[in-house]
Amino acid sequence: MFLINGREQDSLPASDRATQFGDGCFTTARILNGDICLLDAHILRLQTACERLMIPYTDWDALRREMRQLASGKRSGVLKAIISRGSGGRGYSGASCVHPTRILTVSAYPAHYERWREEGTVLTLSPVRLGRNPMLAGIKHLNRLEQILIRTHLEQTDADEALVLDSEGCITECCAANLLWRKGRDVFTPSLKQAGVDGIMRQFCLRHLAHSGFRVVEVSAGEDALLAADEVIICNALMPVVPVRAYGQCCWSSRELFQFLAPICEHTL
Repeated sequence: MFLINGREQDSLPASDRATQFGDGCFTTARILNGDICLLDAHILRLQTACERLMIPYTDWDALRREMRQLASGKRSGVLKAIISRGSGGRGYSGASCVHPTRILTVSAYPAHYERWREEGTVLTLSPVRLGRNPMLAGIKHLNRLEQILIRTHLEQTDADEALVLDSEGCITECCAANLLWRKGRDVFTPSLKQAGVDGIMRQFCLRHLAHSGFRVVEVSAGEDALLAADEVIICNALMPVVPVRAYGQCCWSSRELFQFLAPICEHTL
């Protein structure tokens, strides 16, 4: 099902800048028992991205209302909310775009996440590296060509997810998840000041870890840091947290961090 500016339809004008330039942002939320997990955080993410991209969207009450409307009555699912700058003009200038477009879609919840939580995942190193751009780092904008290439390469392997480095060789994220690893009582996660997406579940995990017996460290580190870890997990707003069981020749059986976070992350309404 699609809602575009509050109307049930499934097509956009060809002039919309989401189509023309990928000029917009989005968030992907989990529907659970008729509600949207971490709804306030998803709204804040879109607000932050619109401010960064200078998209003049203001009707947040309508967006929140429609998100809740689409989630109502559904036991599980995935809700994607997109805001584009809208239509206007021919070139790069968005000066004539005064009516941003909001697009909501609902799809089925991925069945494989339950298996991943039970069995753990296997990572492979992606040959695609993320370009550094501090102006866009952290937000989830519509320009996802890097992730499409990462996924395309990943689908040619037997791995579940990809370890993604930036152009300088620093661990950044996975194709569709953030990454944390534990060494003793220290939990490391990549700094996202130069590249990557600051995911909703990453933010949630870091807030709870800050008040735990673990020490959180945001780092710019290469692949060797991961190879020295005692435990690795990945997370996103849908999973929400999943253990990593193998990467290359490294295998992990410890679930200490996962067992701390999993019950907290399953109750995020």
